[in-house]
Amino acid sequence: MKKASLLNDYLNKYAAGPHWELVAENLENIDQIVVIPAYAEKELIFDTLASLAANDDAMLENTLVLSVINNKAASPAADKENNAQTLQLFKMLIYREPISRCLLSGRLHHLLQRIADRRLRLAFVDASSSGLEIPQHSGGVGMARKIGMDIALRVLKNTSSEPRTILSLDADTRVQADYLSAVRRFISSGQARTGVIAYAHQMPRDEVASQAICSYEIFLRYWVLGLQYAQSPYAFHSIGSTMVTTADAYLSVRGMNRREAGEDFYFLNKLAKTGPVRQIKETVVYPSARISVRVPFGTGAAVGKRIANARQERALYDPRIFRILKDWLALMKNSFDRSESGILAMAKEIDAGLEAFLIGRRFLSDWPKIRRNTKDRKTYERQCHGWFDGFETLKLINYLTKEFYPRVDQSSALKMILQMLDGEFTDELPHGNVLSLEDQLKLLSYLRRRT
Repeated sequence: MKKASLLNDYLNKYAAGPHWELVAENLENIDQIVVIPAYAEKELIFDTLASLAANDDAMLENTLVLSVINNKAASPAADKENNAQTLQLFKMLIYREPISRCLLSGRLHHLLQRIADRRLRLAFVDASSSGLEIPQHSGGVGMARKIGMDIALRVLKNTSSEPRTILSLDADTRVQADYLSAVRRFISSGQARTGVIAYAHQMPRDEVASQAICSYEIFLRYWVLGLQYAQSPYAFHSIGSTMVTTADAYLSVRGMNRREAGEDFYFLNKLAKTGPVRQIKETVVYPSARISVRVPFGTGAAVGKRIANARQERALYDPRIFRILKDWLALMKNSFDRSESGILAMAKEIDAGLEAFLIGRRFLSDWPKIRRNTKDRKTYERQCHGWFDGFETLKLINYLTKEFYPRVDQSSALKMILQMLDGEFTDELPHGNVLSLEDQLKLLSYLRRRT
């Protein structure tokens, strides 16, 4: 791990705080930690833990599964009670009390028994009980992730094993039996310090909800396809339950943020500035597709919107925007010897909307500062992508959509972006503007193989 002074500086100045304590049986020989925020998740988190418990014994031996049971003081009483019951069940599992004592029946009892029968090393943080709640204005799931990841960092600093890895999961996300081993192989390979695991949303039984999650996941994968076409270094999925990073990489970006929502996007955006973010394709995680009103955006909010307005929510970004983005990224890369005014003039030739965006983002004043701090082309390119990062990319695409290129129907957008990528539109994909659930699933299956 990085020098002790850097680690201590982070833990003293930037970590979530010392009053949240880890409850665990023992912490010996831990070199990877799965962090799971859980807010009123008694009905789902033990399903997630049971899927983790199905992993290989050798992987479970060196892995700690750390759940952060959290709420705020103003959270509904029912959610606090749910968390209180969850904490009691965790204590029972950690201290290996007989499952028969908990007077539960049905599926939950079965899941608890499956977990207890395995070598899963569990821990939890109580950020729920009175006096331990997450502060009212300190974010939500981002803060819960940060609490868990910061504690994970404290645990990992005491091990001599390498690599030291922090995995991010959600309480409603199932994993495969090779989840832990696939992550270990990826990190041990040294190809990157940060990865995102392949994912596939669980399909609801309700057809309308299934249509909605298909539409949303198609949108997510279309976004990555567009960024791949543009050759953006930010062409990766930003989903909290897929993130994996080393302890050193976590420390280098001063840890997780405290955001109410979108914490995964901003966290990966920071990590991408320190090195590539690669996809881990050897295993798959399965996030829930349930509707949620807890956060203003994300999977749950998006599914709700798509159910309310299916036609509008199925529209995708105009593919021409990704062509503009590609030309802009290429212009930046090849402009080491150009002035800011010269770059802006060439940006106008690419698209007038691009020029207007750059002016609005203070390009003319910011670019000279970038140039002053770069002495070679490699550093220059890194500075370019540091300034025009994933957040600026999103802003540009939204700006061009609002002012110049409105969204287009799903089928037309996908056909065009695939032609831009491959030179043709594969015949195996369904055609038409209004697709059945069967056609949507077929399309999604294809995109899952592509991204």
